[in-house]
Parts: sequence; C-alpha cells; structure tokens
Amino acid sequence: MRALMTSALWIVSATISILLIAQPISVDTQMHLSLTAIALCLAIYVLRLRGVWRYVFLATATAVVLRYAYWRTTSTLPSPEDMVSFVPAIVLYGAEMYCLLMLAMSLFVVADPIERKRARQYPGDELPTVDVFVPSYNESAEILALTLASAKAMDYPADKLRVYLLDDGGTDEKRHSRDPKTSSLALRRHEELKLLCLELGVTYRTRIANVRAKAGNLNAGLVGTDGELIVVFDADHAPAREFLRETVGHFVEQSKLFLVQTPHFFSNPDPLERNLGTFDRMPSENEMFYGTIQKGLDKWNAAFFCGSAAVLRRAALEQVDGFSGVTITEDCETALELHSRGWKSLYVDRPMISGLQPDTFASFIGQRSRWCRGMIQILLLKNPLMRPGLTFAQRVCYLSSALFWFFPFMRLIFMIAPLLFIVFNLKIYDASVQEFTAYTITYLVISELLRNYLYGQVRWPWISDLYEYVQSVYLVRAIISVLVNPRRPTFNVTAKGETLQQNRLSELAWPYFVIVGVLLVAFGISIYRYNTEPEVGGLLLVVGAWNVLNLIVACAALGVVTEQRERRTAPRVACLRDAELVIDGDVIPVCVNDISLGGAKVSPLRELPTLGPSSSGRLSVIATDGKTRLGSIPVTANIVAEGGDLVLGLRFHATTQHYPLIAELMLADIDPMRSKRSARQKRHGIASGTAGFLRWSIRHPFVALHHLVFDRDKPAEGQAVQPRIASADGQPLPASPTV
Repeated sequence: MRALMTSALWIVSATISILLIAQPISVDTQMHLSLTAIALCLAIYVLRLRGVWRYVFLATATAVVLRYAYWRTTSTLPSPEDMVSFVPAIVLYGAEMYCLLMLAMSLFVVADPIERKRARQYPGDELPTVDVFVPSYNESAEILALTLASAKAMDYPADKLRVYLLDDGGTDEKRHSRDPKTSSLALRRHEELKLLCLELGVTYRTRIANVRAKAGNLNAGLVGTDGELIVVFDADHAPAREFLRETVGHFVEQSKLFLVQTPHFFSNPDPLERNLGTFDRMPSENEMFYGTIQKGLDKWNAAFFCGSAAVLRRAALEQVDGFSGVTITEDCETALELHSRGWKSLYVDRPMISGLQPDTFASFIGQRSRWCRGMIQILLLKNPLMRPGLTFAQRVCYLSSALFWFFPFMRLIFMIAPLLFIVFNLKIYDASVQEFTAYTITYLVISELLRNYLYGQVRWPWISDLYEYVQSVYLVRAIISVLVNPRRPTFNVTAKGETLQQNRLSELAWPYFVIVGVLLVAFGISIYRYNTEPEVGGLLLVVGAWNVLNLIVACAALGVVTEQRERRTAPRVACLRDAELVIDGDVIPVCVNDISLGGAKVSPLRELPTLGPSSSGRLSVIATDGKTRLGSIPVTANIVAEGGDLVLGLRFHATTQHYPLIAELMLADIDPMRSKRSARQKRHGIASGTAGFLRWSIRHPFVALHHLVFDRDKPAEGQAVQPRIASADGQPLPASPTV
C-alpha cells in the first residue's frame, strides 16, 4: 500500500511539473525565473546546505533544465523545407537530448548514494574458504611478485586462503607454437613464474590456449579449485592486508550476495595527471566513479564488478557457467547476468589496493577503447532494457553506464556545430540573442552548478570536458566498429610499467593540432564576419563564444598529448613505518616516508654516522606492532637533501624472498595512501577552476608547438620496462617477455 501511495505521489508530482514547465511565458519572465533558480541553487551550493536542501537544489535545477528542453524542442528547430539547415539541426538537437537523457539517468543514480557500514568481523571458524585469482598475461615478474606476496599476506586464516597465479602468457598453445620466438618467450616466462610462485608459496596455473581472454582465464581457474569465495586482483593490483577483513563478512551475513566491489586506487598518475602535473592535488579521474557513482549504483542494487579488487561467490558464478565472455568487458557483463538472476551486489568505498594506470597517452586510449567497445557490446548483445529479471532501477543504472560511452559522437557534434554557422552560415539553432541568453545560457550555468554540486569533491570544473574530448578523437572509430560488427572486438591488454626517457609529443598527437588549427581559423572568420555583417553580429557573438569554449578545451588537450619524462620504473607510495637501517654494524632507527618496488626514502631518527657516497647495508622491517622484526632487505643508501631536511634514499637489492617484506612496508597499513586520496578530494570552485583551466589553455599550446617544431627528427623514446628480479639464491631470473 505504501509503495502504491509513493508511486501515485510521484505520478501526480511529475504531471504537475510537466504542466508548469509547458506554460507559455515571455522571454523576460523566463529570464527572471531562471536567475531566481540560479540564485537559490548558488546559495545552497555556497552555504553547503545538506539534508532536504539537496532535494531542493536538484528539483530547482531540474526545472530549469526541463524548461530549456521544452523550449528547445518547440521553438528552435528550423523549417524542414530548408533541408540543408534542418538535417544538421536535428543532429545537434539529438545530441542535446542525449545529454539531457544522460543527465536524467545520472540524477536518478546519484540522487541518494548509500554509505555502507563496515563488514561484521567473524571468528576464523565461521569464515568461508577463499581462492585468490591473479590473472596475468605479459606483466613482469617484479610486478607479479608484489601482488602475489601481498595477497598471500592478507589477514585471514591460513588454512582457508589459497592464492593462484593464472598465467595466460605461458599457455600450452604459446609454449608449443611453431614460431620459435613465441615458444621461446612463453617457455622462459612459464619457467620463471613457476619458480616465482614456488618461492612465494602460491600456486602457478596456466591453461591450454588463450580462449575468451581474461574471462576464459578466470574460468580455467575455477576448474579444480573449490573456495567458496573468489577474489580477483589484476596483476598490478596489490592488496592491503585488511582486504578480506573488510569484505568477506558481508557474504556471511547475506546469502544472496554475489559481489563485493571495492574502489581501484592507483599509485601512479594517468597521462593527463602526469602531463598536466595534477596528480598530487587533483582528484583522479576514477574517483568520480568510485567516490560517487558506484555508491549511487549500490543504492539500487546495481553496483557492478570492475574486473579487480572484488570478491565473488562461487555458487553464483557456477549458476551462470562462470565469468561471462561474450563481450570484452567480462566484469560488467558478469554482474549483469547475475543481477538478472536475482543476486545482490554491494560496494565498499574503502581503497584497499595499490594499482598501476597506463603510463602513456597511447596506452590510455587503448584501455578506454576497450572499455568503450565492451560497454557498447553489452548494450547491443545483452540490452539491459530488455533483460528479464532486472528491476526498473537496475535497467536505468546499466543503461546509464552503457549509453555514456556514446559521448564521443556528442563531443564532436558540439565541436562541429558552431562551425556550420560561422563558416557556412547554416541556421541550425533558430533563436534570438535574448532567447538564447534566457534559456540556453541559464541552462548551461545551472548545469555546471549541478555538476559541481554533485561531483565537486571528486571532479574539478572542466576536467570532465577535457577527459571526454581527448578520448573522443579516437573512440569514434571504436564505436563505429562495434556498431558495424558487435562480435568483432577482441581483448587487448593495457600496457603498464612504461618509461619515457624524454619529454615528447605522443604518437597520437597530430589530430589535436589539426583541430586547434581549424578552430583558430573559425575564430578568425567569426571576427571578420562580425565586422562586415552587422545584421548577424549578435548571433555571431553567441556562436563565436561557443567556438572559443571549444578552442579552450582543445588547447588544454595539447598539454595532455605532450608526454612528460618519467624515468622511474616503479611509482612510490606514501608510507609511515618505523624501521631500522643497519650499516657497518651501526643500527639507525628510521621512518620510511615512501616506498616503491625498487627502493624507499627514509628519515633518520637520530644523528647519522659518516656515510660514503653509496653505503651498503640492510633495512630491518618492523611489524606494525612496533616490536617484531620480520626480516631485512639489502640496500644501498645515499644521503639526499630535501627541503632543508636530511633524508636517505635507499635502493633495494631484492630477491624473491624479500618481496613479502616490501609488501609488508607498502601495504600492511595503507592509511597514508588513503589520506592522500582524501586530501585531494577538495571542492575546487567554478571560478578558480576555470581560471586554472584557462592557464593550461594558454600555456600548453606553446609547449606542444615547440616539440612539434624542434623534435621532429628525434625518435619517440618510450619503452615497456620488464625488470629482472632474482631468485632466493641470488641468481637473476630471465626477464618476462612482452607478448
């Protein structure tokens, strides 16, 4: 009865709203109403009002948006008699309606995000058995050693935890290939990783052939194992010790729970963050998804599997014959299958892994191309709208996640549209300057306020536009390929651990220069027409401003495709751990400030003895209880001056047996990493965010142009690094092949 009354209230409210929105009013009245709505929303935004004010904000902003949509539909389209203008006008109108549809679905998803309580802590005898799967294809032994050692060290009863490396780079098919190079590399990798697993105390597994990519590899792991829960970590996603404590309890409490997903946290910047220098102060791109959207999806039992840092119930997977592999996004597809069977999911917003992002712009585009093609495959082959068993809310959530990936078409349409009037004088937006101001400008202002209100802590102003633009240039072709043949896309592994020996332009940079050139020419034409055609001067001001906004984003993008040098092969993560440095028998208490696979930075806690330029010693690792000494790592120490303080830079000389100690320092307590994430999540005002973005747009084109002119004869230096580690007896192991 209560549900029926709630539905009736929603229907009545929606009917009244639609009737009010459709009322004819003058342009002046529209302007006054819109300004009043903006003032109200701005007051709520500035004063940080919470509770019921959140819904007042959303309702007020939605009213302005719907007024714009009604006016845009009924008053701005040119006559169909002028087909030359009407066709592009309809294309632009369709793109705008797509954006409004996505806005509506986004508001539905994130209007009331859920905050989960901590999982209940159960005694060991009540906990289920857990199999940890680490699927790998071409990752280095060094990266795998850290992930496997970290997984092995998770806080869980030892007799109920088993860790498996699922190696898809050393399959029978590859080892017995007729190509001598392929077989040789696969055999070397196979033997290297078997030895690595033996020394770390985990199980090495491979399969006959690389069928169905990652999904097939995970399904091969299900065969011959029997853990009640399956944990999946990507090869470069090393878990914190607490991971199972914070997730498994939910499965004990809820018998129909198939998934607990946790956020992905990265210890290195993506290409935009590195090339623009924002990693230490701006929220990462994925924080908007994991910090807000996944919590909104969780409200509707629609939080989905993201491929790693997740726990799944084996019984649920067996009901759908394992991980789904029809599309190349096996994670979201698997969640869709299980949600449609009535299983439940849950999202825990607590970062508990340290992972790696793509290092170069090219690998970043390759990763996003795979995500884009896979989500559109899901839409075409397993349409959530028609999928039996899903609730209405789940359909909206999955449609929102899949339809989002058509944004490249919309971005390019919005970039081309003003050029049609500036260059070809096509009337594709039939409105006066006064109407444009009263409806369109106020709509754009309220939309930016809305976006900053909902996502301001996890996404700075303009950054979404920049991320979407840089991807759009290359993703349009990916979308078309899927639309033409939905079953054609194949899974491509994202390159990780690359280094750049010099600042240079990305090999994908040239289209971005062309686009800036076209927009600059259009800017010049708009100035010329404004001075020579006064009868369209007002409209030219509006459309010219639109073109300038596109130009600002395109200029900032030249900074993204200007790759900044990165010689460090392993990123450092924040760490606050006590340890002891032993050099020539002298024991020096130190605090470990940060650490990577290859070394650490430590602060001495007493006066240092006289050290040579490169002193050898050992770093003694102390457990988090501050008493137990777990072992030591051979190091070379160098004195480094940092901001007036004296610190020591340590270089590890690690063998396989030392990786559990490195994992202990890095991941036994990741509160410093979480603190870093929290420190970045500060709201950046629209004015200050716009000013900073304008600085990028002014500065970076000159830097990019310098590289374009003066680096033409230099080779593009960037290489995938496959570090070598040593076995327990100190002998070097062969490097992992890049397959």
